[in-house]
Amino acid sequence: DALDPERLMQCPYNKHHQIRASRFPYHLVKCKKNYPDVAKELATCPFNARHLVPRADLSNHLTKCNDRGFIEQDIVNQSTGSQRKQMNAVSTWQAPPCAEDWET
Repeated sequence: DALDPERLMQCPYNKHHQIRASRFPYHLVKCKKNYPDVAKELATCPFNARHLVPRADLSNHLTKCNDRGFIEQDIVNQSTGSQRKQMNAVSTWQAPPCAEDWET
């Protein structure tokens, strides 16, 4: 199950590291500091920061990334939501009647 926080994931910095999914982001930060030479060789996926791939493979990864669909759907939802807000933005508010006359 991809959403199981207990599943094991392989560290991109050291192939011998197997980390629980719930701890994976923290491990990435730590290993990036411990393996700076490997970190220079890897690129971060713009759709999911947990995806670290060799720089040469990034364009291939971007076309196949499973998280791409989630981001694209969010963009579509946001754009249609803002269009609805703009359509409903016509205000019907009217100032309440006032008996005060500031001129007098």
